[in-house]
Amino acid sequence: MIDLYYWATPNGHKVTIFLEEVGLPYTIKPINIGKGEQFDPAFLKVAPNNRIPAIVDHAPADGGAPLPLFESGAILTYLADKTGKFLPADPRGRARTFEWLFWQMGGLGPMAGQNHHFSAYALEKIPYAIDRYVRETARLYGVLDRQLAQHPFVAGDYSIADMACYPWIVPHERQGQKLEDFPNLKRWFEAIKARPAVVRAYEWGEKIRNPGVNDETRAILFGTAKPSNPA
Repeated sequence: MIDLYYWATPNGHKVTIFLEEVGLPYTIKPINIGKGEQFDPAFLKVAPNNRIPAIVDHAPADGGAPLPLFESGAILTYLADKTGKFLPADPRGRARTFEWLFWQMGGLGPMAGQNHHFSAYALEKIPYAIDRYVRETARLYGVLDRQLAQHPFVAGDYSIADMACYPWIVPHERQGQKLEDFPNLKRWFEAIKARPAVVRAYEWGEKIRNPGVNDETRAILFGTAKPSNPA
């Protein structure tokens, strides 16, 4: 049994997609990041970076004590090794998958996240910051589009690289992007979206939804003080 500490964010969706694809039994442990539950001492024992997702594997392969893990890329890699699925066994395929997994972790996710922050959440709308991250998101979409012109999925076969990238493309409109501008990416996106496991994973997002950001949640999520004059 896997305990999944989860909230309905792109990084949270990565792990539910994998677990639904492989059929591992898991229990959702909601962590309401808008209420600051990520700072609870019990959660910090599992995820010292106070971020979701995190897991506890109660049946690790070594038969030892339950194993906690944080960081979505590490979780995907661990679960792929545990199940023998969605990560090639051959060195070249494994390296290619890691290459794109790390590309998402170090590029697409952080840049799209900054795009979301300055476009949607920041109290002060800074045109330079918005334009900078919208353009960088578009550049990264282009990188992915060129890769998908040569392969049906990100690293060749369907893998944890696809599971990592897809949730960060879901909010493309919010990121100021049009999938019509990236035809190979659009073809891939529609194929992933239609997978039954992905549909089931996103149903969790409908059950456990982020109601939005207000002054209180903004202060918790972004470490900001409430504005003295909200108007």
